[in-house]
Amino acid sequence: FEPYYENYGPDTIVSGAKPVYVPLIEPDFNFDPDALRAAFSDKTKAIIINTPHNPSGKVFTREELELISELCNRYDALVVTDEIYEHILYDGEKHVSPASVAGLEDRTITISGMSKTYSATGWRIGYIIAPEEISNAIRKVHDFLTVGAPAPLQEAGVAAMRMPESYYTKLASFYQHKRDIICEELAKVGFTPFVPKGAYYVLTDIAGFEARDDTEFAIYLVNEIGVATVPGSSFYSTNDLGKNKIRFAFCKTEETLRRAIERLERLHVY
Repeated sequence: FEPYYENYGPDTIVSGAKPVYVPLIEPDFNFDPDALRAAFSDKTKAIIINTPHNPSGKVFTREELELISELCNRYDALVVTDEIYEHILYDGEKHVSPASVAGLEDRTITISGMSKTYSATGWRIGYIIAPEEISNAIRKVHDFLTVGAPAPLQEAGVAAMRMPESYYTKLASFYQHKRDIICEELAKVGFTPFVPKGAYYVLTDIAGFEARDDTEFAIYLVNEIGVATVPGSSFYSTNDLGKNKIRFAFCKTEETLRRAIERLERLHVY
């Protein structure tokens, strides 16, 4: 699905596969079911899902996943699902893991980790849940690539995953407050934010600033305004598709967000 976390495309190519992109359509970043059907063929080996989604904040619904299940079973394809933001949800949204959908139990590779839910990005601790045959193959490759993650950090990760349900409720509320602040303030200074339903990023349209392209605008924001963003083209297969967008991250203190907004208020001179 496009836009996508920027590693997915290169990872697919490095694996010897050919990526096929299905557009997520603004402003809600839903997909056209017919476009998804057209993307599948007898050559399809897997589909990559990221829910909640980076960079758009889309949360895939059970109905959407049921269609994916239908197609994966028809074409004997796997689902590779990145659920690293599964506990960062807003406005009552519910996370549905593809592995919980009928027909996907034995053909889903679920990926997650400690980075986002527990703010431990530097630890590089993650995990995969997959059918035994696939899991065995993954372990073989992993052993030759990284050997293993530091044992003490793995133990800490186990302890973190025993946190009570109240922790996850507070986490979602904590980030929703920040989301509401940044989306409201970005709109005031001239951006058009696509309000996310999950994760802690907000993709914005920059057409109102008459910027020539997203990368140039992002560089300007860093050098002249003092706010770092990611160019929208980073999340698309061709630069033109993202040239009118940039992505903000709001996993910061409220004080930092307020200071960033104060700086962005100078943008009327761009």
